[in-house]
This record gives sequence, C-alpha cells and structure tokens, in this order.
Amino acid sequence: MFTGSYVALVTPMDDHGDIDYPALEKLVQFHIDQGTHGIVSVGTTGESATLPFDEHINVVKETVRIADGKISVIAGSGANSTAEAIFLTEQMSDLGVDGFLSVVPYYNKPQQKGMVAHFNAIADASDVPIILYNVPGRTVADMLTETVAELAQHKNIVGLKDATGDISRLKATQAVVDDSFILLSGDDATSCEFLCEGGHGVISVTANIVPKAMAQMCEAALAKDFTRCREIDRTIDALHTGLFIEPNPVMPKWALYKMGMMKSAQLRLPMVLPELASKNHIEEILKKYALISG
Repeated sequence: MFTGSYVALVTPMDDHGDIDYPALEKLVQFHIDQGTHGIVSVGTTGESATLPFDEHINVVKETVRIADGKISVIAGSGANSTAEAIFLTEQMSDLGVDGFLSVVPYYNKPQQKGMVAHFNAIADASDVPIILYNVPGRTVADMLTETVAELAQHKNIVGLKDATGDISRLKATQAVVDDSFILLSGDDATSCEFLCEGGHGVISVTANIVPKAMAQMCEAALAKDFTRCREIDRTIDALHTGLFIEPNPVMPKWALYKMGMMKSAQLRLPMVLPELASKNHIEEILKKYALISG
C-alpha cells in the first residue's frame, strides 16, 4: 500500500484562475502512461490552502474519475482547523480515493498533544487510510518522532510523509513504528537516500516533470538496486533544486506550461508567476533534459 512514486500533482488553472479540467485530464493520463504509482490530488502542491471546499472536492472527484482505477489517488485533506480537515475528509470519503494526506496544522503552531488530538479526530472520521504529513519548513510546527509513534497506534493512520530532509529522522521513526507503517519522502533532494535507507516511496514535486525517472528510481530502490537508484537520481538532481528556487508550486507549474502540458502557469493569489531569472533558470534545465526545445 502506498509504495513507490506518488506525484504531488499541481492543480492546472486557466489565465483567469479557474480550474482547467481538460489540462487535469491530460496530466493524469501523462502519469498513467509514464508509470507513476499514484497521485496526490489537491495536496499542498495542488494549492489546497487557496482552493475553496467545493473546488477542492471537485478536483479530487474528477481526478478519481479520470484515473479510473488505473492509478492510485490520495486526496489532500489537511487544514489548520481540525473541524475543516474533518469536513474535507468526510466529504471525500465516498469519492473512491485510496487514502488521505493530512498536513500538520500551519500557523497555529499546535503542541504535540494538540497534533495527536487533531490527527486522531480526523482518523476517527473516516475508514479511508490516512498518511500524516510533516513539513516544518512550511508549517513551522514540527511533528516529533514520539508523536508519530503515538499516532501510528491508530488503526486508520498508516504512514508518514516526511519532508524534513533529515535522514536521521527516518531512522528514528523506523525504530518506533511497525514495519507495516509506510514511510514516504517529501523532500526530493534527499529522496534517493531516504529510499536507500529503507523508505517505502516518495510524494514528489519532481515527479510532475520527470515521472518515469522518479518511478524507476523508486522501483530500483524497492528492488534493493541502490546503485541504479543513485544513478537515476544523479540524472535529475538539477530539477530537485531548480523546482524550488521560488515557493512551490510556482516553478513546477511554469515548467509544465513550457512543456505544453498546461495552457497556463496561473496560480491562486497570493502566489504569482516566477521572476524572469527563475523562468530562464528552469527553462535551461528543461532544455538540458530535452523536455523543451533549445
């Protein structure tokens, strides 16, 4: 369950900021064709913080419809309000999603006990499996290993997306959870090492751009071919950094637009299009990988 390469899918929009559903269909099919193992729909990369509930739910619904069982779909259902996170979880539980990804509440800076209460309440609200998401670089609050261990006791909390970039945290978590608890990297720059140290997969921004390479890297690691895993990672490492020179998802949206996968790179305010220097930088990387013409 939930192993391999899961793409943190962007939410395509037109120039007016409305959801571009034909582009969404094109992106989902792209990942099916390229061998991605699963999609995270309307996670934080999908601009969950700025999509109203009706759009959020409908994008997930359409993603499940397009996927048609050919690829797993995890729905982002996190919020900094427990009541809102529960509402989203309940509303999407019957859409056919395979799991939920729920981020540590942002801005509030909850105590560790608050995180336990928050995630247990969400897990009690649905029978669909839930993956915790710790990304202190964006939320400020850091879910400690001891908190993960306590939450892992809930029958419906099945994994963790760790975006700390700290491999020592992976080792510490492995020591306090069962082998069945899924550990996914949320930091592309360290994802290869995460996999080689026993991680089960990735939820990746880079996979938006080079899905086949990310899927093959995960498959190599899961087959314990760590040499091959590192070889693949070296071929795409410029994307791991280039896609984050402006706040995510600014750069992956621009890259997909330049690749012809979307008609616009539009984002929801307060996010705006990248600076010219950033556009030029990512376009040079895309040319290097022959993803756009030179």
